[in-house]
Amino acid sequence: MTTHHSSLSYLDPSRPEPWASFIEQIDRVAPHLGPLSHWLETLKRPKRILIVDVPIVRDDGSIAHYEGYRVQHNLSRGPGKGGVRFHPAVTLNEVMALSGWMTVKNAALGLPYGGAKGGVRIDPRGFSRAELERITRRYTSEIGIVIGPDRDIPAPDVGTNEQTMAWMMDTYSVNVGHTASGVVTGKPIALGGSLGRQEATGRGVYLAAREAGLRMDVPIAGARVVIQGFGNVGGIAARIFRENGARVIALQDAEATIANPAGIDVPAALAHVASHGSLSDFPGAEPVSEDDFWQLECEYFVPAALEGQVTPARAYGLRTKIVVEGANGPTTPAADDILRDRYILVIPDVLANAGGVTVSYFEWVQDFSSFFWSEDEINARLESIMVKAFDAIWRTAQERRVSIRTAAFVIACQRVLAAREQRGLYP
Repeated sequence: MTTHHSSLSYLDPSRPEPWASFIEQIDRVAPHLGPLSHWLETLKRPKRILIVDVPIVRDDGSIAHYEGYRVQHNLSRGPGKGGVRFHPAVTLNEVMALSGWMTVKNAALGLPYGGAKGGVRIDPRGFSRAELERITRRYTSEIGIVIGPDRDIPAPDVGTNEQTMAWMMDTYSVNVGHTASGVVTGKPIALGGSLGRQEATGRGVYLAAREAGLRMDVPIAGARVVIQGFGNVGGIAARIFRENGARVIALQDAEATIANPAGIDVPAALAHVASHGSLSDFPGAEPVSEDDFWQLECEYFVPAALEGQVTPARAYGLRTKIVVEGANGPTTPAADDILRDRYILVIPDVLANAGGVTVSYFEWVQDFSSFFWSEDEINARLESIMVKAFDAIWRTAQERRVSIRTAAFVIACQRVLAAREQRGLYP
């Protein structure tokens, strides 16, 4: 007898999101999988969940404990791949969903990976650099039993960066007794990182928007763009949109929401954030209310912050033609349905923000071969893979008369479940 997913003991019923969103997205694909739907329950159960205690000595001499996670959702197509998040709202539920979306993203792009994700529930802004290093190294040691260049390869995510990855790589390498540069991606260039990696997610968001615009006759040149989230993804995407003739008319980060109908000077905004830490008091735009931000008229709306931001209420108010998901899981399934009914195209996270993991794949390959490509080669290979995946997903959506998200899930789930079936169950 099949056990329904809601019986999983680690699913907190008081906070069902975002794992419940992932499960609903999986359920929506079932009618399109034919005989492979026999294996669908596989995708509703993470393969491996590790919950770790992360104790450190703080700078004042006190001992503090933090909770960390590494979830390997599915490894049928290859080693786990997915970021590590340092954020005060990190929960097991969230990390499970993020690992599931990584499974789908990697398969949709044709990358030889399964899906994984990690996180530590801290606010990195509340710690010194030395404390962050101790947290990172302890967390890496604790999850060291499940990661490795051919087992599970972490990368940066919200609240982590290339320095975090350098510490993770060094800690793992010390513990195994040799330099294992391929254990993480998103590393500094000097440690085997890849050119183009830092910009890759934002560049992929732009490429996905461009491909959607070509098919929907919504040219980038002259388009109005609104971006929620102005970190590594939103900031880079904003810059590349502007370089290609779009007008970025509004931005939002954790501290401020600003707009300028004539277009925001994105390089100036990036410089302001670099020196001030946020968009607050940026002189080149006016503050706007949260409600007004979600109702600004634009051609492209890019949610590039955290999951669950495009709620049904906000979906009713959005005045855009195309939503390009820079963040993971920003649109709830109910909001997805509203946007579809309003003829607003959604380019889903598993396609739109896959640039980062694609160049992480290039970095991993380069580390194994100790042969490195130029930035132009990286960007050309990224564009080739993104455009090919976009084309296949778009065609599937047209043929089956489903949303772009469902089409991406159909392609991905077919690949994952075919691998599962061909490998069989052991013992």
